[in-house]
This record gives sequence, structure tokens and C-alpha cells, in this order.
Amino acid sequence: MTRYLRLTLLPLAMAAIAGLGGCVTSTVQEIRESATGMDATDSIVVLGRRGRPRTGETELDFVSCVSRNMGSGSNRLNVIDEQTFTDALFPWFEPRTAPVNTSDLPELMAIPALTARLDELGLRYLIWVQGSTKRTESAGSLTCTITPGGAGCFGFLTWEKDSSYEASVWDVRNGISAGKVSSDATGTSYMPALIIPLPFIAPVRSSACSSLANQLKSFLIDET
Repeated sequence: MTRYLRLTLLPLAMAAIAGLGGCVTSTVQEIRESATGMDATDSIVVLGRRGRPRTGETELDFVSCVSRNMGSGSNRLNVIDEQTFTDALFPWFEPRTAPVNTSDLPELMAIPALTARLDELGLRYLIWVQGSTKRTESAGSLTCTITPGGAGCFGFLTWEKDSSYEASVWDVRNGISAGKVSSDATGTSYMPALIIPLPFIAPVRSSACSSLANQLKSFLIDET
């Protein structure tokens, strides 16, 4: 009887704890410096900061996420893939020669050969994304043991992550900065363990990605 109750109550306990995890809070902000708007033939490209260390590979994935989201769903835009753009603009956006921040763009965009290629691509806006996702806090403990009678883990872990990204929008046609859009997301993940560890992960990074992409769509389409 005791064994039956233990096996019955375990799923119920896990289901109750699951309600604690997966909560994400996100905010977006924008600073507009000039009017924006897009024609049906206009395209955009989303780029990440160049010259980053190898540990920044996950940020390349974030840039791809923003690019995919802006090219799909409602109000989807014509998005040029980052690698396609880099190949078409060789050698100006290769890692060893690419600008490291937006302040370098005016001088770069003044090169006639580069301007001609951008016109061929129909590029209207260049979006420059910088930021990272970091673990900010963690607490709890988890212990796993193996005995002749079996194995199991017991404990409770919790950790928080913060995603903070900023996208600078460069108006290629007019050669000016259109503004900036930022996205911040925080969330807490949990891992309770009563014999079997069950992680409940807060989708912090994906939330920051979708929020940033949606706000960028609105920013570019809004002709103000």
C-alpha cells in the first residue's frame, strides 16, 4: 500500500512543481532617429557583431533567430541571409575587415563599389545586433546516488537567466541611422528531482528573439 501511494503521488508532485517554471518577463524599447518605411522590393539584412571571440557562437544563433522571425509570420519582410550577404559583399564584411560598430558604417558605405552592390541586392536597411544571454543567479542543490537497491536523484535547483540585446538600424538608401530597438528578457528555470530530475526551462533567449524581431518589423514598416 505504501509503495502504491508513493508511485501515485510522485507524478502529482511533479505536475504541481511544473507550474512554477517557464515564466519569462520581456520588455522592448525603441529610439527613433528618422522616418522609416519599406516598399515591396526592399530587403533587409540582420548582422551580428564581427571580431567576436569563439565563445560568442551562440550569439550567431541569436542573429539567425531574429533573421528567421523577421522573414516569417505576419508582416514578414524580405530578408537576405547573413552568409549570402557576406558573400555578395566580399571582402567588406568578412570577419577580418568588417566594421566592429555602427560608427564605422558611414565611411564604409561611401565606397562606390560597395554602394553599387547594395543597390543590386535592393538592400534598404542593415540591422546590427549586439548582446548576450547570461546566467545571473542560481540556488539549491541536487544529489544523485547509486545503491544496490537502485539509483535516484534528490534535490531542487533553480537558476535565472537574462537576455539583453540591442539592434541598431542603418538606413542604407539615405545613409543615416534610423534608430535602435532593444529587447530584454529574464526568466527562472527549475529542476526538481524526486528520483528522476525534471528540468523546467524558461525560454529566455527565444523570448528575447521573438520580441526583438516583432518590434523591428513594426519599427521598419511604420512610416513615421
